[in-house]
Amino acid sequence: MSFTGRERKVISPRSVRRALSARPSTDLGTDLKIVRRVGASPRERGSASGQTCPDIFELSDGNFAVIGTEATADLDGELPPDAARAEYERIVVISRETLVRAKADIPDA
Repeated sequence: MSFTGRERKVISPRSVRRALSARPSTDLGTDLKIVRRVGASPRERGSASGQTCPDIFELSDGNFAVIGTEATADLDGELPPDAARAEYERIVVISRETLVRAKADIPDA
């Protein structure tokens, strides 16, 4: 059976526990800071204003923040069977160029 994206996902309790244990803190506190941009700035990628473009940032706790177009409603049903999204997570779309130009700045470990 092939996955067409129209089937409903069945999420096991184990998947839920795994997702919750991997959940980043929602109590971000005042200590969390953006450390650096990962990749080229929107202006370097050709944005005229540089004000409404996708972006990737490394945070002081080692996690990453992404600015992109929220697309959860459109893409949630397209997730493959082995992918799950917790209720507090959102699917965000960034341009291919944004990620490709960030590749060199993403640490290996």
